Amino acid sequence: MDNQSQSQYYADSPPTIVPLSIKPHFEALTDQQKLYAHNVSRAAFLGTRIVLRQVSPESEAIFDFIIALQQAYHGYWPKLQEDAGVSEQALKQFLEYATQFLGNLGNYKGFGDSKFIPRCPPETIEALASTVPKAKEALEKSKIPVAALYATTDAPAKMHLGFPDKGHLSAYYPDSPHITQDEIEQISAFMAEKKLLPENTRLKKTKDGNFQLLIASGLSKPPPEGSDAGPETVFDLSGKLHGKKLELVFGDHIEEMAKIALHIKKAGSNAANDTQKRMMDEYAKSFGSGSLNAFKESQKLWVKDIGPAVETNIGFIETYRDPANVRAEWEGLVAMVNKQRTQAFQKLVDAAPSMIPKLPWGKDFEKDTFSAPDFTSLEVLTFNGSGIPAGINIPNYDDIRQAIGFKNVSLGNVLSAKAPKEPIPFIRSEDLELYQANRDQAFEVQVGIHELLGHGTGKLLQETSPGEYNFDASKPPVSPITNKPISTYYKPGQTWSSVFGGISSSYEECRAECVAMALSCDFDILKIFGFGDGTVDVNNQAGDVLYAGYLSMARAGIAAVEFWDPKSRKWGQAHMQARFSILKTFLEAGDGFTILDYSNDDLSDLTVKMDKNKILTVGRKAVEEYLQKLHVFKSTADVASGRKLYDEMTEVDEWWASKVRPEVLRRKTPRKVFVQANTYEKDGKVELKEYEPTCEGMIQSWSERGLYP
Repeated sequence: MDNQSQSQYYADSPPTIVPLSIKPHFEALTDQQKLYAHNVSRAAFLGTRIVLRQVSPESEAIFDFIIALQQAYHGYWPKLQEDAGVSEQALKQFLEYATQFLGNLGNYKGFGDSKFIPRCPPETIEALASTVPKAKEALEKSKIPVAALYATTDAPAKMHLGFPDKGHLSAYYPDSPHITQDEIEQISAFMAEKKLLPENTRLKKTKDGNFQLLIASGLSKPPPEGSDAGPETVFDLSGKLHGKKLELVFGDHIEEMAKIALHIKKAGSNAANDTQKRMMDEYAKSFGSGSLNAFKESQKLWVKDIGPAVETNIGFIETYRDPANVRAEWEGLVAMVNKQRTQAFQKLVDAAPSMIPKLPWGKDFEKDTFSAPDFTSLEVLTFNGSGIPAGINIPNYDDIRQAIGFKNVSLGNVLSAKAPKEPIPFIRSEDLELYQANRDQAFEVQVGIHELLGHGTGKLLQETSPGEYNFDASKPPVSPITNKPISTYYKPGQTWSSVFGGISSSYEECRAECVAMALSCDFDILKIFGFGDGTVDVNNQAGDVLYAGYLSMARAGIAAVEFWDPKSRKWGQAHMQARFSILKTFLEAGDGFTILDYSNDDLSDLTVKMDKNKILTVGRKAVEEYLQKLHVFKSTADVASGRKLYDEMTEVDEWWASKVRPEVLRRKTPRKVFVQANTYEKDGKVELKEYEPTCEGMIQSWSERGLYP
């Protein structure tokens, strides 16, 4: 890998650091609520090492290295610089790397899945390690060479997360460089057959060619009543893996899971009601025993815990970073409800039954009844994981969503977090003032619709058990795409992610984003959010918010190619892959609706030129046609048509790869990293401590979480 290629992987300099401000919202809680929030927050942060192990083999050692330096010098970095004999510039570059590392909880971007490396030379790391014995020990104990922090020049594909047999790295398959995608999929199919859920597992291929399923639990053995798969722990595999065995191995992350379960039990003793208490009991059971059936029970109770003052969710939730899209990253959320902003979202929930019929599919492809979810605007105290989203729609289990419901949350202090003087590439100068004045409002509208009416809509046509269907199998629904009865559907035991596999996460994000683009054209929805009076007029305030939303999506579609790797021709981020396909939809709509405008050969003046007056006609029509296909293929388990469509819409051609992408990389802006507060319990009272939004503040906040031995 040459120097030019390496440069795209350098840590951001400077990183964009913003505070996740929470103090007034936390201080408004009662003592009991603070204790509840504190203990779930502790449980969330105690999963830090789990996330690190899920990212890369070296991430946990790098974390210990950073914290050892901080604690040895109590954050007085100039003294460390002097003692280590490194330059001020080298120390600055190390602190910037450490900040980005802690903001992503690992040395691969939480948003993009590509490795980032220090700008300082390896000699700087070695000098710092030599100055602090515990820091040196952190690397040596884990047998992690300093070179592991830098570019894998001999294996460039390992700069990206992905299937090991494609040359990429995935810590969901530890010590298994020879495990293949086909083997992973065969094991997934076997697990589905045994009704053994995969989210809290890692998969290891042993030297003799057998497999071990590592199950996260606070116990080293299955509970006396057996695991979710019953009393057996060793299974004979069949089909392509005939002659091989799969062994269930309990106690992955055993120390962390046991501590997490303990704090969850403490939280339960401060629960606000019986539903919360039972929810915490199921969490504790799941984290202790490794049972995902217990975790699903916790999620059912979570959906039923309507309007809590302190909102929480914790566990193995999102599968974006597993190349197979089935194993989930540890994450934990603790937040306070913003009652004022929640009112707008509740109005959107109330309006949902009248909005869903406006989507481009018939009732046969929609849930029989819309179960109004809890939709709140939250101010985040803690979000532990590889990154913080702007909104959440969970649980991800389709059977719970269809039978009981789901919740939507918008994370207010994430949405409002701003970096000073943040550059905005690809927006025309004549649109810039309007865009800056309305982009935050447009994003709130987009997130609200995306979570509630995007992820919250749709029906999976299923054979729920042999011979039993959730649709009329004798007279199947007619596809609005082919005008013929459907011929595919989900078979017993199949799920959305198991059928659509590696594309499922990005495909679903694309479907939800398209719903947001389609329904943000509805001025009654814009009125709900406080923009306009419902009058259809692209030149009023509501029209400006709509225009800013479409411009934002188009701009994101251009910026998306940063997250596409030209060597592997692989997308590294689900949302950005989706946004690229939506930009292509805008560009292919025709009639001059959207064009990429430039005059310089190197595209250094590239901008989006969009006709605001054609959003409601040309733009909306194109989006709805694309959305209809995405939705019907998903509903009917038509993975062949769905994959063909999505591959075509996310294909990066030579012009995008060789002309646009270099300019995107030249003008890219660092993604925000958030400095979060800590809570401390003393004599039954909980105190909050916030930190400065600086490299030093970020490192101090992590050092004071009590996660270092």
